[in-house]
Amino acid sequence: MTTMLGVSLTGRRVVMVGGGAVSARRLARFLADGADVVVVAPELIDGMRELVEAHGVDWYPRRVRESDLDEAWLTHTATGDARVDAAVAGWCERRRILCVNASDGAHGSARLAAESRAGDVVVGVVSDTGVDPGRAARVRDAVAARLRDGSLPLRRRRRQGSGRVDLVGGGPGPIDLMTVRGRRLLAEADVVVADRLGPTDVLTELEDGVEVIDVGKRPGHHQMTQDQINALIVELALEGKRVVRLKGGDPFVYGRGGEEVAACLAAGVAVEVVPGLTSVVSVPQAAGIPVTHRGVSAGVHVVNGQAEITASTLAALADDSVTTVVLMGVAALPRLVEAARTAGVCADRPMAIIERGHTPTQRTTRSTLARVVEDAARADVRNPAVIVIGDVTRADLLMSVPEMAGDPAL
Repeated sequence: MTTMLGVSLTGRRVVMVGGGAVSARRLARFLADGADVVVVAPELIDGMRELVEAHGVDWYPRRVRESDLDEAWLTHTATGDARVDAAVAGWCERRRILCVNASDGAHGSARLAAESRAGDVVVGVVSDTGVDPGRAARVRDAVAARLRDGSLPLRRRRRQGSGRVDLVGGGPGPIDLMTVRGRRLLAEADVVVADRLGPTDVLTELEDGVEVIDVGKRPGHHQMTQDQINALIVELALEGKRVVRLKGGDPFVYGRGGEEVAACLAAGVAVEVVPGLTSVVSVPQAAGIPVTHRGVSAGVHVVNGQAEITASTLAALADDSVTTVVLMGVAALPRLVEAARTAGVCADRPMAIIERGHTPTQRTTRSTLARVVEDAARADVRNPAVIVIGDVTRADLLMSVPEMAGDPAL
């Protein structure tokens, strides 16, 4: 029978006998665990030598002696000579030192599990009898895949020390467009502080007992000010909770993520930012609009529709080689058009407005600078929507296919 143990090797002596490929793979693992490694081998392969030199590992270029095991906690032997490996395993047995014997068909008093990590969770797989590393690796990989995508229960049951905040960019909405890391952090969360946009369906997958706090902002209606949101996530983390601040798009693209990170750092709260697909790119893409295209657009200018219209924005609108993308701009559309026309931007400049990108009710309204205000009013365009201005919005740009998802263009 085999018992699996979680053993810390940090600062503990590990003697590695042999300098081949197996030893090279295992050396990297022992070094990552913080072990004090000694290598005994007449020769080292190039990969092993590089690790030894890069990490200042003590190497004795000779055959192994029993005295090399003095003060060792663990020995790993992989010389390629079964008799030498068996001798090392025998020395370890007499000295009560755990030994991993990597000879074919043999094993010592210890085995290295096929290992994978997801956050602070470590999964190891070994065979109970015999040695079958291929099977162990396949099982490990299958479990690791489910850990990474957040489909296994990762939430802590025992509170440990201080909490933390993870700002997770959820992308444009579909759950399968979220990052693997974002899904995993949601599975670890005690509290999710969520916006109204983005992958809200993922909230139904949370474990029972995970608190969900809706701080979504709507035009003209904010349940919480940004300062209150900052204070909330800091307070929850200081209570020792794992907090996920779930946002649509990317936290650092008009998501005020920088302010939330600054608030956490000022309070001494650990914080991480997980990027997400920004609607600047992903929503036009859903409508078959590339924000850059060779020979058409060589640059992108991103605008917050709620902000003042700057000279740089007017210059981008007038530049045929630049695509201008406006977020949160439906209400500001008349003001934007008026400023552009006053600045002399061509009235025929093509435009598109994509509503509810990457949803079953996606809709695209195509127009020009001269007609867009009337066309948007006639179509009753509403938020959430992304406005794209430039030649990339031409319906015939990509093989006459106006949309890749959602309803046909108006």
